Order: sequence, then structure tokens, then C-alpha cells
Amino acid sequence: MLRRSLIILASIFLANAAYAQGKPVLTVYTYGSFAGKYGPGKTVEERFEATCGCDLNWVTAEDAGSLVGRLRLEGADTKADVVVGLDMNLAAEAKALNTFAPHGVDVKDLSLPIAWNDDTFIPFDWGYYAFVYDANKLPNPPKSLKELVENPNGPKVVLQDPRTSAPGLGLLLWMQQVYGEKAGEAWTQLKPRVVTFTKGWSEAYGLFMKGEADMVMSYTTSPAYHISAEKKNNYKAAAFSEGHYLHVELAGMTRATKQPELAKKFMAFVLSEPFQSAMPEGNWMMPAKVPASGLPASFKDLVQPQKALLFTPEEVQQNRRAFTDTWLNAAAR
Repeated sequence: MLRRSLIILASIFLANAAYAQGKPVLTVYTYGSFAGKYGPGKTVEERFEATCGCDLNWVTAEDAGSLVGRLRLEGADTKADVVVGLDMNLAAEAKALNTFAPHGVDVKDLSLPIAWNDDTFIPFDWGYYAFVYDANKLPNPPKSLKELVENPNGPKVVLQDPRTSAPGLGLLLWMQQVYGEKAGEAWTQLKPRVVTFTKGWSEAYGLFMKGEADMVMSYTTSPAYHISAEKKNNYKAAAFSEGHYLHVELAGMTRATKQPELAKKFMAFVLSEPFQSAMPEGNWMMPAKVPASGLPASFKDLVQPQKALLFTPEEVQQNRRAFTDTWLNAAAR
């Protein structure tokens, strides 16, 4: 009880200290790994605070889906001024909440593989989903999604639950793009070699690194981490001939913000060099706008998919439940 009282008193002290300094507070919702120890959140916070005369306060949820769920529960009473980390696959669902205001930012000359003209959300980074493997253990990885799925003696994989994970949802949509109405049969074929479906990416990648599976659902940019942080070149992303499903992460400002000018300033900051340069080796994704300094050396030899597979956010909103039911029915057999 004493410990809880001390924590409450400390929180009040910090809040009063910020107030006494006369600094406005910008509350930004994001997912845990973005603002975590190894994410870009600390760098983004320091760089923005150096320009705004404010305090940036991160509030975290587990992932993009959790962010949308939290905003749905809070409604017009949300304390978020800005949200960073929404998944484009959930953009239509997020927009339907009527929580977000137009961003008013110039989104020309972005480094995305698709055109961008959305007036509600700004893309801040992107990448392609891919299956990552250890080339020392799997010298001949599958060269297509169909080869991975349909070879009964193919590699064991660890995947994420599409109901709780952005990569899990990405694979669900990838399977639909490649197999269409036969996606259920494809899931049934793959099932015997699925070690497990984890709740999120971190757990899945951890199992892969422990040797529990030959491949893990991740991103084409994941090997850059091993190259930069561990000086290891044996982790690769398999290039699939059908193309790879595109993943774009978004930021938006809320209608409920009590700091509208500060929120607008942050939204503009998202596409600036100080923010964008923190994405490649901070969030391990491609920046939405490549800085003048270019990409780090760790990104030089990454897989470059020749085709971006994608459903529109509206198509995802309309079909997500049916696609998920197809997966569930196959997983239950």
C-alpha cells in the first residue's frame, strides 16, 4: 500500500513539475516496442522536444490492433493527441471510429511503393512481410509462398495469430491474395508444419531464434537488425515469386486533442528528417521518406520484392471476418 502511495505521489510530483515549467504536454499513443528500450521512441521524443518547447508523453498499447481497440473504448474521451503505429490494414476500421482529424500535411514525394493521398493518416514507415530463415541451417529456402505451403516436407514455421498481430493479419491477407477461394485448403496444407500461432511478433521471433522453427513470419527488413546489431549475415528473408504483402504504418491526430497546434506540429515532424532517419535502425523498417543521407549500410542488400500485394483498407474491413473464419476453420481441423 505504501509503495502504491509513493508511486502516486511521484506521478503527481512529475505532473506538477511539468506544469510548473509551463510546458504543454503532447500525449502520443503508440505500440509497446516503438516506445520501448530498443525502439525509436526515445530518439523521436528527444528530437521533437528540442523543437517544440513541450513534453512528449508516450502511452503504449501492445500492438496496432490494441491501439484501435483502445480508441474504440475511449471514444471522444480519449486522452490521445496523436496516435503513431496504426496498421494500414486497419485504416478503414480506425477511420470509421470518427476519432481522427485531417492531418493537413504535404504527403508528396514519399518513398512508398504505392501512391499516397489519404488526408487522415500519414505513413511513417513501411516494409514487406517475409519469411526469415537462418541460411546456415536452411540453405535452400522456398522460392514462393506456394512452395512453402504445398511441400509436405517443407520447413517448419512459427506464425502469429491474425486476430492479435499485424504480421499475422499480413499473412492472412497474403494467403488470400495468392490462393483466393482456395485459401482454406492452403491453410490446411500448411498446418502440420506450423509450430504455433503466437499472440505477437516478438514471441514468434523469439521462438525462431531459439531454434524452434526453420522460418518465422516477419519482414524483409528484419535481417538488417542482425547485420547492424549482431554483425551476422546468415539471417535472410526468402524472396517469393508471387510477390510480398505490403505493410505500411500510420500516424494520425485526434479530434479530441487539447493541443491542436502541437499535434499538427508533430504530424509535420513525422515526415521530417529527424523522425524519418530514426526509423531504419530504430524501428527496423523502411522510412516513408528516405532522408538525404540515404539508408544505412545494413539495408543495402535486403530482398527487394518485384511486386507489392495489397488489399485496400476498405476491402480488409469488409472481408477480414470472413478471411479469419477461413483460417480458423482450417486451424481447427
